[in-house]
Amino acid sequence: MKKKDIILAGVGGQGILSIAATIGYAAVQSGLYLKQAEVHGMSQRGGDVQSHLRLSENEVASDLIPKGKADMILSVEPMESLRYLPYLHKEGWLITNSKPFINIPNYPEENLIFDEIKKIENHVLLDAETIAKDLGTSKAANMVILGAAFPFLDLEFEKFEEALKFIFGKKGQDLVNLNTKALKAGRQITENKLDKR
Repeated sequence: MKKKDIILAGVGGQGILSIAATIGYAAVQSGLYLKQAEVHGMSQRGGDVQSHLRLSENEVASDLIPKGKADMILSVEPMESLRYLPYLHKEGWLITNSKPFINIPNYPEENLIFDEIKKIENHVLLDAETIAKDLGTSKAANMVILGAAFPFLDLEFEKFEEALKFIFGKKGQDLVNLNTKALKAGRQITENKLDKR
């Protein structure tokens, strides 16, 4: 990996910081440089949140990703994924949850949002909350989304497993196992999609 520019998007309470921490830990343990912009937006539950995450083999000068240069948008909320499309490179990937977090009275119709997402050639749209709920808790939806992004991150999966142990280990092995299962479930969905291309 020479560099990877990622925009994380969602709303407060959806685990954006846990995604950033997991990628960051895996990247640093892989010997990469890392810069992360502070989380912008209303980080309380329900407010929109976004962060820029830049990984590279060389030192990173700026923590902000220019428009049109993001290799990936990783979103835990479908409408929030559309907000940052101007940042996505034409060959970049959009990975997003299909389950909306309806926090405004005029939230668009889901089918209109999905139509816009499907216009992006490189996209993975999945119901991360249902997948996570089937594994034990919908709170692991963020790890399902991260797992779906894994095939494009150019990092070893073991580094992500180590990151989950580091981040969640103090809360018990059951939580580590649950998040690891969620990560693997998301990865499998994307790998299946890629196999069909």
